[in-house]
This record gives sequence, structure tokens and C-alpha cells, in this order.
Amino acid sequence: MLVAIGSDHGGFRLKEEIKQLMTEMNIEFRDFGTYSTESVDYPEISRNVAQSVANGEFSRGIIICGTGIGVSIAANKIKGIRAALCHDVFSAQMSREHNDANILTMGERVIGFGLARAVAEKWLTTEFAGGRHARRVCQIADLEA
Repeated sequence: MLVAIGSDHGGFRLKEEIKQLMTEMNIEFRDFGTYSTESVDYPEISRNVAQSVANGEFSRGIIICGTGIGVSIAANKIKGIRAALCHDVFSAQMSREHNDANILTMGERVIGFGLARAVAEKWLTTEFAGGRHARRVCQIADLEA
């Protein structure tokens, strides 16, 4: 698995924590920025991460901002992206099993680092269940046409 990860200034510290988790899990990743807590605009980072996932360069992506909302909205504008905002482990699991979410978004100002690590770990290790859910994911893709 190869993961694209990015954040704005409001998610920078949590992004660094999730990078550490992926290193511990032996998951390869590329950091799309930002690289400090200096203010930046999240739509550009969301676009860069989402396009790299949509074009198949990366299998999944993680984007973090202050709330996770803005980056989720921006990422979901890219065709082929199913970004899920998750702040609990069950939602992270279901976003993968039932929705084949290919991007996880979180908010540093909303979730503690320990829970965020658990959410990301569950999301990274959960596979898509397929079956009846595949039909529904195809129906979601049809909405982009």
C-alpha cells in the first residue's frame, strides 16, 4: 500500500503523528505538505492528494485540517474520490468495508492523537467487503457522470 498524506496548518501536528504511525506499520507514504504550522489554503493540498489517489499513483490518501470538514469537501470534488470524515473507529471501519473510501479525513482540533491513531490504523487495515456494497459504490460513481 502506498498512501498520499497531506494537511493544512491546522492539521500539521496530527499529520506528523499519523506519519509516525504509518512508519511503525511499515506503510509507504508521500507527504504532500504542508510542512509547518504557517497558514496555507487547504483546497490545494486536498486537490493534490486526491488527484494522486484518483489517478492511481497512490492506493489511498489521508488529509487533515482543523476540523476535517474542509479537506473532505474539497477532496470529494475530484472524480473517483470517496473521502470519509471519521473521528471514531467504527466509522473508519465502515467507510472502508461498505463504501471503499479511498481517502480518510480527520480534524486535529476535533480528535485526540491517541484516538486519531486508532482511527487511522483501523482505516488502513480494513479492506473493502465488496459484494452488495460494490453495487452501491458503482452507483456513487454514476453520480459523478
